[in-house]
Amino acid sequence: MLAADDNTGVRLSQASINQLGQTYGEPARRRLAAWQQLLTDLADADETTKLREVNRFFNQVRFLDDIVHWKKTDYWATPVEFLVSNGGDCEDFSIAKYYTLRELGVPIEKMSIAYVKALELNQAHMVLTYYPQPSDIPLVLDNLIPDIKPANQRPDLLHVYSFNGDNLWLTKKGRRADLVGASDRLKPWVQLQSRINEQHDK
Repeated sequence: MLAADDNTGVRLSQASINQLGQTYGEPARRRLAAWQQLLTDLADADETTKLREVNRFFNQVRFLDDIVHWKKTDYWATPVEFLVSNGGDCEDFSIAKYYTLRELGVPIEKMSIAYVKALELNQAHMVLTYYPQPSDIPLVLDNLIPDIKPANQRPDLLHVYSFNGDNLWLTKKGRRADLVGASDRLKPWVQLQSRINEQHDK
């Protein structure tokens, strides 16, 4: 087990960072250290700054298809796996941003990981959406572009469903619409949370 500073999220102890560096190499250790420093630096920032800087940080990681990177057709990586391997696909970017912002105190009810169709690419895609207020058009944090834009300014994305740590929704016009149940209906999400808990368990 990796030692964590607390059991509330994704903070890592220095011992864990060093251990992972020994296993995966110095570049991996530096990426993890930079991530943990980001958590410290943004602790007292406003939410707009947190969104911008977290989006910028993770969008530096390489995009790699699951079949190339993990030799699996679909694998949802933990933030640690994403950073030590320096690669992942769209859901890995979204997951890392979600957990990092949650650790920074952004309420989970403001965030959803959204399954969309990227129309220009003609393929399934995932992004993180952020609702400043429940009735607002959400902002989209996407690895495809550097800018954070409202969903109604992303006509290239067709929203299908979204979820967070609690709930699962169908989405319409970029926004949550019909609540269809708890997010634990998504098996990859349940498996992901289990692995995160193991990696950050004391």
